[in-house]
Amino acid sequence: MAGPLDGIRIVDLSSVLMGPSATQALGDMGADVIKVESPAGDTTRRIGPGRHDSMGSNFLNMNRSKRSISLDLKHPRSRGVLDRLIANADVLVHNIRPQAAQRLGLAYADVEAINPKIIYCALTGFGSGGPYSGQPAYDDLIQGLSALPALYERCGGIPRFVPTPIADRVAGLNAVIAVTAALLHRERTGEGQAVEVPMFETMAHLVLADHMYGRTFVPSLGEAGYNRVLSPSRHPYRTVDGWLCVLIYNDKQWQSFFTLTGREDMATDSRYASMRGRNDHIDALYDFVAKTLLTRTTIQWMKLLQSVDIPAGPMNTLESLMEDPHLAAVGFFETVEHPTEGAINTMRVPVTYSKSQPRPHRPAPNLGEHGREVLCENGFSDEEINSLTAAGVL
Repeated sequence: MAGPLDGIRIVDLSSVLMGPSATQALGDMGADVIKVESPAGDTTRRIGPGRHDSMGSNFLNMNRSKRSISLDLKHPRSRGVLDRLIANADVLVHNIRPQAAQRLGLAYADVEAINPKIIYCALTGFGSGGPYSGQPAYDDLIQGLSALPALYERCGGIPRFVPTPIADRVAGLNAVIAVTAALLHRERTGEGQAVEVPMFETMAHLVLADHMYGRTFVPSLGEAGYNRVLSPSRHPYRTVDGWLCVLIYNDKQWQSFFTLTGREDMATDSRYASMRGRNDHIDALYDFVAKTLLTRTTIQWMKLLQSVDIPAGPMNTLESLMEDPHLAAVGFFETVEHPTEGAINTMRVPVTYSKSQPRPHRPAPNLGEHGREVLCENGFSDEEINSLTAAGVL
């Protein structure tokens, strides 16, 4: 089956993580993603262990379902090459800072003049028009600006970053949504357009959707911060032999838990009988859960809790996650043979379609691996390609 974006061609000028994670998802959906790299290649080629210097683990996990062409965009002849790629593309994705895009002649007005129907997706640190616009942005900086480290401090710890590059990932996912929606708009109207996906605003929206809380109202009905989520006692709970993750949430689940633990009196206590009451006294309630779960093993608690339909599961480590029986049963992991890197573990697309299932259709490319192939498809002759190669453009 062809993926849902089969027939869509994307010129990908992005690098590192935010853009490449977006274009990999679009490539897995069937789009033909042409990754345009500098002669040095994407910096993630050298992050993580690898069998070759330019094919590190992070690059392999972020750049499948793409073809690679290496262009020296500083060379005057490269512009003619890039313009022809743009002319035949449906989408351009880049995470070049706005000032640099302007200097390179890659602002939306420049690209629209070449291809009026193109979807131009710029992934930026900050949205246009604000005082931060054009400043450099990386995941840690955006996490800090969007208050994620401060949330750890509110929970009773020290400020720290989420130990995965969540700002890059969330912005990348929003870029996938934005591009596919813009393609649908073009399908209906024939219009191309510019789309800007700013990291800071994207993460501020993510965080404040939960934590605006009392500040939602004018005048304010309370402070910012969702207290259940910020409770210092909200964490995986120790059992006799390990850790257990439990979410007791609605009235029925709490009543079942109180009955299960012989504390029926708490079910009628005004502090715990309603959602609002529990939320106002969540620290005491979660402390009770923590002390109670210390009395049995993880397996014993899982059986008891699942018997009354309370969600519970063990806390995985990175290693046990890769051995998880559910992921094995649904075929989440697959070992594939990369043409140059040998056997590698990869993950399937997590969503399922009944008619046009997305799937990885190319391994992560070596630097410039598809340069000649891509240029031939865009009307370049062998003589032109040889000349560009000799000049150091390609």
